[in-house]
Amino acid sequence: MGYLNSVLSSSSQVHAAEEAPASGGGLSQNSKFSYGYASSPGKRSSMEDFYETRIDGVDGEIVGLFGVFDGHGGVRAAEYVKQNLFKNLITHPKFISDTKSAIADAYNHTDSEFLKSENSQNRDAGSTASTAILVGDRLLVANVGDSRAVICRGGKAIAVSRDHKPDQTDERQRIEDAGGFVMWAGTWRVGGVLAVSRAFGDRLLKQYVVADPEIQEEKVDSSLEFLILASDGLWDVVSNEEAVGMVKPIENAEEAAKRLTQEAYQRGSADNITCVVVRFFKNQAASSYYRNLQRKVCNVGAKLGVVCGVSYWAFHVYSGLCTLHCEGKGETRDSVPLHIVSKRIPNSLLA
Repeated sequence: MGYLNSVLSSSSQVHAAEEAPASGGGLSQNSKFSYGYASSPGKRSSMEDFYETRIDGVDGEIVGLFGVFDGHGGVRAAEYVKQNLFKNLITHPKFISDTKSAIADAYNHTDSEFLKSENSQNRDAGSTASTAILVGDRLLVANVGDSRAVICRGGKAIAVSRDHKPDQTDERQRIEDAGGFVMWAGTWRVGGVLAVSRAFGDRLLKQYVVADPEIQEEKVDSSLEFLILASDGLWDVVSNEEAVGMVKPIENAEEAAKRLTQEAYQRGSADNITCVVVRFFKNQAASSYYRNLQRKVCNVGAKLGVVCGVSYWAFHVYSGLCTLHCEGKGETRDSVPLHIVSKRIPNSLLA
């Protein structure tokens, strides 16, 4: 994504063969939403995309945290943001009471801590972030860079984030006011190098490339159908409207994310491709989906008294199989490790 060195070296990269993307998904305990993710290196030989899907409990609230992080100049920044951004957010004292300010603080604190941890060998490392935070009936989307968030509300595609590009009038003005410059080098770039105007990391350009997120809040109501978070490996070749049209008929969020990832590959995306889909349920639809999911995982899990891959009451399912937790050791039943946390199945789920 976006870094000149990557552009210059792309012609010498060996394109990876098309493979099924790494994928998975889950369902919230309150059955209000499900989620799925899919991630693939695409035609690149290296992978700089990271993602995080997490359901947690904070002050008695069930919260969902979802993110896509597209690295450049190596994986260091994107990996660090994945590991630390949500941890910093949910421990913020105002996370529930003033979520917007908590998000802004968490973004900037994570960026600052990453820069402190870096050495000279990683000074070019940076990352975008597109995140969605669910708290009660509020959906807060925050981003830096060009990983985008799109919702489907009332059947229509609506972008709920703005791609941060250096040729945008306000972004260019901010960069120039800080003493930087924007120039054309295959595309518009900060300092002739970086194709995004906001990012984590990027030590050498930090004066101009900030990690201040733009935050948009949406109400979760009956008109909100689903959310898509994705790296520019999707958005470079698939429009907002096309993405929404592909997801709409697919009830299973994991399958929807896989569909987007595979479509981007088939359309010739030259970048890593990562997609997260979050589906919001009306009560009746949620009940039906929830019971179908129970049947998939509980036949095996009920015999052991535990279902693994349950992280704060979210069922993590990969290809219809559940990861089990037995005697303190996790047994992964697929090729992708999942968060291993054991929970007893409530009797109400087995009725």
